[in-house]
Amino acid sequence: MMMNVVQLIERVTVAVGKIGSLFFPLLILTILLNVFLRYVFDMGLIELEELQWHLNAIAVLCCLAYTYQADEHVRVDLLHNRLSPMGRSVLEVCGILFLFLPFTLLVSWHAWNIASYSWSLREGSPMPSGLPARYLIKGVMALGLSLLVLQGLAILMRSVMTIVDQLRSGVR
Repeated sequence: MMMNVVQLIERVTVAVGKIGSLFFPLLILTILLNVFLRYVFDMGLIELEELQWHLNAIAVLCCLAYTYQADEHVRVDLLHNRLSPMGRSVLEVCGILFLFLPFTLLVSWHAWNIASYSWSLREGSPMPSGLPARYLIKGVMALGLSLLVLQGLAILMRSVMTIVDQLRSGVR
C-alpha cells in the first residue's frame, strides 16, 4: 500500500518535471530575443522581461520535486556515501523530518496564502505593458512547492521501508 502511494507521487513528480523542463527552451529563446532586441535595436520590452520571469518560475518550480526525486539536488553531506544503505536511510529520515519537511511545509503554506490573495485580486503586472494574470504564476509556485513536499514524503516513506526491510533481514 505504502509503495503504491510512493509510486503514484513519483509518477506525478516525473510527469510534472518533464513538462516543466519543456519551458527551458522557451525561456532561452525569450532571453535571446530580449537581448537581441535590446542590444541590436535598442528596444527593451517589459513584456519579454516578465515573460522570462514567468517561464523561469514555471520551469524551476515544476522541476524542484523532479530533481529531488532523481537525487540530483545539491547535497551538503560528508557522511552519506560512506554509510551503509541502512545508515543512509536513517540519515535521510532524520534530514526529512527535522530539516526538509519543516522548511518546505512552512514555505508551501505561505505560498498558498500568497497565491490565494493574488487570485482574489486577479493580480496582474504593476507595469502598464506588463503581463496580466500574475496570480497564475503564484498558483504554480504553490503547486510546485506542494509537489516538493509530497516528493519529500515519498522519499521518507521509501527510506522507512528500507529501514524496515533491513531490520527484518537482520542487516545493520
